[in-house]
Order: sequence, then C-alpha cells, then structure tokens
Amino acid sequence: MHLQENMGYNKTKAKIPRGQTREHILEVAGRLFYTQGIRAIGVDTIVAQSGVAKTTLYDHFPSKDDLVKAYLEKNDHDFWEMFDTALQQHPDQPKKQLVDVFEHFSALIGTPESLGCPFISVASEFPELEQPGHPLAVAHKQKIRDRLSQLAQAAGAKQPTQLADQLLLLLDGAFASKRVFRSFDSPAAQLVAAANLLLDCHLNR
Repeated sequence: MHLQENMGYNKTKAKIPRGQTREHILEVAGRLFYTQGIRAIGVDTIVAQSGVAKTTLYDHFPSKDDLVKAYLEKNDHDFWEMFDTALQQHPDQPKKQLVDVFEHFSALIGTPESLGCPFISVASEFPELEQPGHPLAVAHKQKIRDRLSQLAQAAGAKQPTQLADQLLLLLDGAFASKRVFRSFDSPAAQLVAAANLLLDCHLNR
C-alpha cells in the first residue's frame, strides 16, 4: 500500500488511461470526499473535476450512494492491505506484529496528506445507523476489533478483547487528532508509544 495513494487522498490524473475511467472517477471522488466531506461534494463537482460526462459517471455509478459505497470499499481494501503488509514483517510473533501495525499506521498518519480516518468522517457525517455509509463504517471498525483481538490472544493477553478495544481507541484517537490539528506534531505523535505501554501492561501481567 502506497501511503500517498490510498486512504482517500489520491491526486487527480491529467489523462484517463484507456479502460480506467471507473477508477479515475473513483479516485477523484475519493479525494474530494476525503478532503471536503461527502455532503459538500455533489455529482456535478465530481464530473467537473474528473473531466468525464455526467452520463459516463452514471454508467459506472448509478447514484451518489453507489459512489460513496465504492469509495469506502476501496478505503477498506487499502487499510487491510497495509495491515496485512505490517503483519508480514514478523510472522508468528504476534506481539511484534501488533507493534508493527501501529508503526505502519503512525507513518500513515504522519504524512501531510493524511486527514484522519475516512470511516470516522463518514460516520460523523451520517450519524444514523441506516444512513449511507454508516453500516460500512461500523463493519470496518468491528473487523479491526476482531483482528486486534485475535492478535492479542495469540500474543498471550489474558483479556484480549479489552486490549483490542483499547488499541482501537488509540488508533482512532490518533486519526481524530490528526484531523483536528492537521499536524502530526500533536497527540497523534504518541500513538506508538501509547500502544507499547498498553501492550506491556497487558502482556507482562
């Protein structure tokens, strides 16, 4: 996963490669959704920024809700690609894998392009559970809880679910801090240190 090309902040391409119109539209829409918010961006803006006809956009995405869904699905895919890449550094060493995960996401949050977690932003924009995007945000966060709990259990934590929830709170807190301060020189910079403290507390009991 390339940090500057994923999690919602791709730059618009000058030309659309043949056969990549859908990806181009999604890239442009994702950048706009991520930086300006979903409610603030209409289809006309996406059409203007992407340089495609409105009919072309609707050929690929019949509604704005479909575009939002595709945007979140792409971010989910990119998140797990990074997560799984982090795990590959220390196979069969779950504690080190947990540290690697938080180091990877600390690096992501530290990039200038990062404005926090797109799933938190979507859930904030659409607070009702039945609203577009919110169920996908819940599913994404629940999967993170589950994966962290599995790693915590493998690492020997006596309360793996509790540790997983605390780690997720740290990660989401760092994402939110970056969104607010727009700088990694904020509480977000403490992500890895705080994660290590939690891991030591739970795993050295």
